[in-house]
Amino acid sequence: MFNGLGMHLGNLSRLSNAKTRSLSPENFDGAKGRGGMATDGTGAHCARDLGQGWKISPSVKIEPGQTVELASIDGPGAIQQIWMTPTGTWRFSILRVYWDGEDTPSIETPVGDFFCMGWGEYAHVNSLPVCVNPGSAFNCYWEMPFRKHCRMTFENIGDEPMTLYYQINYTLTTVPDGAAYLHAQFRRTNPLPCKEVYTIANGIQGQGHYVGTCLAWQVNTTGWWGEGEIKFYLDGDTTFPTICGTGTEDYFCGSYNFDRNGQYTEFSTAYSGLHQVIRPDGAYRSQQRFGLYRWHIMDPIRFEQDLRVTIQALGWRSGGRYLPLQDDIASVAFWYQAEPHAPFPSLPGKDELEVI
Repeated sequence: MFNGLGMHLGNLSRLSNAKTRSLSPENFDGAKGRGGMATDGTGAHCARDLGQGWKISPSVKIEPGQTVELASIDGPGAIQQIWMTPTGTWRFSILRVYWDGEDTPSIETPVGDFFCMGWGEYAHVNSLPVCVNPGSAFNCYWEMPFRKHCRMTFENIGDEPMTLYYQINYTLTTVPDGAAYLHAQFRRTNPLPCKEVYTIANGIQGQGHYVGTCLAWQVNTTGWWGEGEIKFYLDGDTTFPTICGTGTEDYFCGSYNFDRNGQYTEFSTAYSGLHQVIRPDGAYRSQQRFGLYRWHIMDPIRFEQDLRVTIQALGWRSGGRYLPLQDDIASVAFWYQAEPHAPFPSLPGKDELEVI
């Protein structure tokens, strides 16, 4: 029976008993009929001539070292859309989501990287599950069902206060037995040791399907950098994977160095993109930096027991030989799985997270 968990054009006209709710600084607990009731907040001074109901609390201020709870929702239900626009250093703002009362988060990543903004600079993203719009509007449409509870937090590990505007739209509805939980895990290696592969995900245990990769890649040499193969090790694979790609730009659905007329060419589509190219300026921007994403929405990678994902950093050297690279690579892996999940590796410290 249709439960209103998710909508698409094929069922958009169908009625449902699901209940729509929304969290924001104007309604912290999402309760029915209680939006816009604040009498104090970040907009109180601006509304001093107008009073209650006139944008008194449009945002929250988060102090250094402070963690703010954005959502505490009793289920069953699903997060359907997140919009937010954080100030400050995006690598120093940590988004975490906990499903059904678990002790360790299923989503743990700097907020910029979760929305494909790993370099802390705006770039337009126009994809199905993530879009980033002017001036710094982060939008997420990943479906996130939960059965008992959803807890979402936002931590400021920076040295300065920051301001967060946000809205979390969700539904209260039944969740089908086969619905899995969204997971997202951040990693970074800087620099990648010579002849080592970069690990996007490892230690994933249980049944699920891999749905996306977002990379922030800094190249520390000249020349083309994307000859490396991505590999998916499924369900007990050891030395050799079940899925092996043919090159970095091929995995991200491009070809031949993303090159048109001797230039890297940015693109952003429903399922893949090279959405960001940060070019050297001849002074302090000395390295090329790239932002890429690939969503496995039409082609999820199914696993029954475990999953490991790696990618090679590979360029060219003399004599037509491959050159293992030592680049700065950060990633977010996205997948759905049944709980419980294996604990994540510890998030890197502030200095290890910093874009330098």
